[in-house]
Amino acid sequence: MTTRRSFSKGLLVAGLTSALPVRAWAGDWPTRPVKLIVPFAAGGNTDGIARLVGQYLGDQLGATFVIENKVGAGGAIAADLVARAAPDGYTLLMVTVSQIGILPVLQPTKFDPAKDFAPISNIASNPFCLVANPQFEPKTIQDFVAYVKARPGQLSYASGGSGSLSHLTMVLFLKRAGLDMVDVPYKGGGPAITDVIGNQLPVYFGNLSEALPHAGDALRPLAVSGTKRVMQLPDVPTIAESGYAGFRSETWNGLVAPARTPQSILDVLAAGARDAVKNPMILQRLNGYGVEPIGSSPKEFSDTIAADIALWGDAIKAAGVTQQ
Repeated sequence: MTTRRSFSKGLLVAGLTSALPVRAWAGDWPTRPVKLIVPFAAGGNTDGIARLVGQYLGDQLGATFVIENKVGAGGAIAADLVARAAPDGYTLLMVTVSQIGILPVLQPTKFDPAKDFAPISNIASNPFCLVANPQFEPKTIQDFVAYVKARPGQLSYASGGSGSLSHLTMVLFLKRAGLDMVDVPYKGGGPAITDVIGNQLPVYFGNLSEALPHAGDALRPLAVSGTKRVMQLPDVPTIAESGYAGFRSETWNGLVAPARTPQSILDVLAAGARDAVKNPMILQRLNGYGVEPIGSSPKEFSDTIAADIALWGDAIKAAGVTQQ
């Protein structure tokens, strides 16, 4: 199903275009509507972020950014469409780490994530949060490691499914900490987190968006997996600062274009994305989604993509997840 909305006319978010900078265009681009492809259905975080950024860029450039939701094959349909599009700046993709780092390892794809896209900007990241049922004995990440290490193979954890990001993040951490636990895969994060709240299983490594609504009485956050603490849980340490330096696992939402898109267009879009995540109204909305604003440069995003292709490929091998 395809949904189309134009954001260049009429503001949907109050104050979004206040004090917009005047920015030189890349030649005569854009002279017609720009399609921003989203690999998931309308209503989710990725779709919401795409609509916020699309509205901002459209208003800034005096253009029309049209959101198209191309759902299916875990995001491969959307990614392949953009990979094959003309590299003229009129077709963009709001991509996630799933399409770039995981999907091509788990199943054959028509696109090459390392070669077929031109990175523009990493808009926002969504780290993972290790949460426990309040009745689970360990109160800190150090307690958790000691408790599990004393019971090798005796404890289980919930995951959002074999090969899911929650599963692979736990695999990475267990490997790093030298722990042995049994995966209990669910069909998505919702049922997994529900059973941890109900104390059917002790822990779950979910993304921050999943964990935040339940943090407190329902679930105890033990650690987050990003490079820094998150503003929503300032007292919860990162895994990296808890004795596992360099540990990082997070999903993200970023903008890419087809490979060979002119650098001048990429730079204009990247500058607009950086400005977008500084906008107070957008920051408020991103905080509500439980994500951290980034607004990286094309080079920084390219480095992140390369690192995550390697990271998740290794995690999938360590987890023993086979190609579908």
